[in-house]
Amino acid sequence: MKIVIVGAGEVGSHLARMLSGSSTGGHDITVVDADARQLDAVADVSDVITIEGDPATFATLKRAGVRKADLLIAVHQQENINILSAMLGKQLGAKKAIARIDNKEYLEPGNKEVFMGMGIDYLFHPEMAAAKEVIKLLGHTATTELVDFSGGRMSLVVFKVGESSSIVGKSMLEIAPRPAELYYRIVAIARGEKTIIPHGDDRVFVGDTLFVVAPAEFVGEVQELSGRPEIDVRSLMILGGSRIGVQIATALQDHVDIKLVEYNPQEAYRLAELLDKTLIINADGRNSDAMMEEGINRMDAFVAVTSRSETNILTAMLASKMGVKKVIAEVENLNYIALAESIGIDTVINKKLLTASNIYRFTMNTDVQTVKCLTGTDAEVLEFVVKPGSAATKVPIYKLGFPAEATIGGIMRNDRVYMAVGETEMVAYDRVVVFAKPEAKADVGRFFN
Repeated sequence: MKIVIVGAGEVGSHLARMLSGSSTGGHDITVVDADARQLDAVADVSDVITIEGDPATFATLKRAGVRKADLLIAVHQQENINILSAMLGKQLGAKKAIARIDNKEYLEPGNKEVFMGMGIDYLFHPEMAAAKEVIKLLGHTATTELVDFSGGRMSLVVFKVGESSSIVGKSMLEIAPRPAELYYRIVAIARGEKTIIPHGDDRVFVGDTLFVVAPAEFVGEVQELSGRPEIDVRSLMILGGSRIGVQIATALQDHVDIKLVEYNPQEAYRLAELLDKTLIINADGRNSDAMMEEGINRMDAFVAVTSRSETNILTAMLASKMGVKKVIAEVENLNYIALAESIGIDTVINKKLLTASNIYRFTMNTDVQTVKCLTGTDAEVLEFVVKPGSAATKVPIYKLGFPAEATIGGIMRNDRVYMAVGETEMVAYDRVVVFAKPEAKADVGRFFN
């Protein structure tokens, strides 16, 4: 697939690196930006063609070969450049054009259709996606990640195994000895830097991160396997008056007692006028005495969403040491994620991974309903629709020759969810949830196409 990426910043660089890799099928990628230094940095870490120039002009987009592009992805730091380049790219011949935006007003009913009329196929708002992710996780505090599939009827639940978990030391066979008893399926185990596709003899240990597929009605039971109690969040401290922080506070301030800590005094005054039911505190979140004075140790949950990953990690670590039961940190530096998780921060969010999840499904030839790039592992979970006559419809799963580095977790058929086992046979139009490590991502789609 020929893909043109507008913007060589952090998000564009991450997408270029991800999409140009062999694990995705090795797309033909061109990156466009006016900043030569950023283009050089992208070229150093990925196999791409770079075009220097203003991406919001016909001339630059023509040089980038947008006329033959299957997909244009506009992820420049400036929203107006994204919108204009996506519109121009579509008019010049790109088959699909998608744009990153910062103004959530554009996603309101009726407004999206205006952009579609201009030729933009899809708009995405990373900060809104991040805020929604945080709000969902505050409602499921035993999990570190929760992904819904099949219209919310099936979920992937991710959690770290605690000492009191009932499945510590047990093998996969001991956890669910008979397929008929399965109401969930453990599709992967992250242990240290390794991600394991488990088989019958593989065991669960304290500190493992489990990736579990289950019908929506059993999410609560699956969360109990973590050995960690579910918390009713009544008090919340947010560090950072960023767009993410404001959206979280706006959504929850009618139901939760919220303190929002903002370092900049002018911004703190602005937020006090905007968020009438949230207590705004002008303080330095890195000052442990100030945070103790504001009662961080009495909070049910703490969310750090400043623009600096280092600040978020340090304050989240403080909150965890102070006994806060649910701690979430925005960590935009991908290299820091493993560090953050290793020092006790139970949940990390990353806008680059959320953006990649929104975009990746547009790059696949198979009918993919959902893709989620997971935090703490380079694997992904994907939801496919089984096409009539595809390989998946011809033999049971154990005869399919499915890649060893991927596994089928669950299947929805006629509004009913089934856990996948070796004898399971799929039929056309089943919706299938697949967990895949990087080396298998490019191969799994052909079974359903």
